[in-house]
Amino acid sequence: PRAMARSSLGVGVKTAGKVRDVYDLGDGRLLLVSTDRLSAFDRALCTVPFKGAVLTGVSAWWFERTRDIVANHVISVPHPRAMLVRRCTPFAVEVVVRGYITGSTATSLWTHYAAGAREYCGHALPDGWIKHQQLTPPLLTPTTKDAHDRPISPAEVVAEGRMTQAQWDQVAAAAMALFARGQEVAAARGLLLVDTKYEFGVDDDGVVTLIDEVHTPDSSRYWVAATYAARMAAGEDPDAMDKEFIRRWYKAHTDPYDTATPLPAPPA
Repeated sequence: PRAMARSSLGVGVKTAGKVRDVYDLGDGRLLLVSTDRLSAFDRALCTVPFKGAVLTGVSAWWFERTRDIVANHVISVPHPRAMLVRRCTPFAVEVVVRGYITGSTATSLWTHYAAGAREYCGHALPDGWIKHQQLTPPLLTPTTKDAHDRPISPAEVVAEGRMTQAQWDQVAAAAMALFARGQEVAAARGLLLVDTKYEFGVDDDGVVTLIDEVHTPDSSRYWVAATYAARMAAGEDPDAMDKEFIRRWYKAHTDPYDTATPLPAPPA
């Protein structure tokens, strides 16, 4: 099947993100179209057929089932790839919740910890942690939403004017509640919700609002619960159901952060 690398709808003003094409309809509404682009290491790597429809469907499911925790921007889902939303002003912060220490990107907790860091996003980290182990309680680790994301502490979020203290307090509480809900639902389906990224903004009334996507295989890591303990004991990576495998493949075959070097074709 053919993948959809880009959209062209001829409505509103289009802005292309890493994965989504955003159409500003000019009336306080945005149309978010999820393409099949796969993004990692701050760049688009390849396309995966039907990926955009999966992202939209998963996000729509979660947005509907978390309205009791925090308001969100969804108006309707008019197409399997498209979501009509209220335009909000995003905070310049990505809110990452980590239930396990893992990862392969420059901002990942394990990358920093393995390099000797014992402070991360305002958290003091003990010695002796091993890769893929569970973190109890989960850690809230914000990153900047810039051309290249960087870890940032809650105090820095406020000091840099990215949110007020009251907004951060509300966002932090919502993120932890969303993650707990996500882990509960995943566990009932034989999965571990390992970590995830949330994005928030404020609507025209100043209400803190959940935006973008929720608990998708793009924004989250999922592991198979049944094999986790055995693979940990054997020193093997957990069975994953997300895009971590493609991150590992690119890291093994190239420097994915070197934008001057053409990317190799992804595995079929």
